[in-house]
Amino acid sequence: MECEKIRMFVNQYCKLRDVQYAAFEQYARRHGLTAKEIFVLDIIWFSPDGCLQTEICERLSATKQTISAIVKKFWKMGYIVLIESETDRRNKIIRLTDMGKEYAKTIIPPAADAETAAMAELSDQEIVDLLRLTARFSDCMKKKFTAIVEL
Repeated sequence: MECEKIRMFVNQYCKLRDVQYAAFEQYARRHGLTAKEIFVLDIIWFSPDGCLQTEICERLSATKQTISAIVKKFWKMGYIVLIESETDRRNKIIRLTDMGKEYAKTIIPPAADAETAAMAELSDQEIVDLLRLTARFSDCMKKKFTAIVEL
């Protein structure tokens, strides 16, 4: 396929990706959060036994500093507790406090329900195709960006 045509498809895809991210960003702003903060809150919400900061970093492909700042913000607000891991004292298990659960329950479940409802509008085959193609494109993107040689 010619480069110009591929560039057109890349632009179309980027616009679609931006629409998805903007939906999260706008929803987050309505709650005084950033999209990254809502993503972190979502991961903690769906980890009732707690999760590690490293797990959040890996899931969001974010730096330790970025996630640490968000965790610190939620900790200062009293929404999370940090518990020493029994197996590795350097790692802290992050869990929502009761106040954090009260706060998050008005934010995270409605967002998760919206995502689920949006996905439910697709057929089973469309969902399979969406996941397969997104995974393939994501793997290709990762490889190509990793291969860029800095000048």
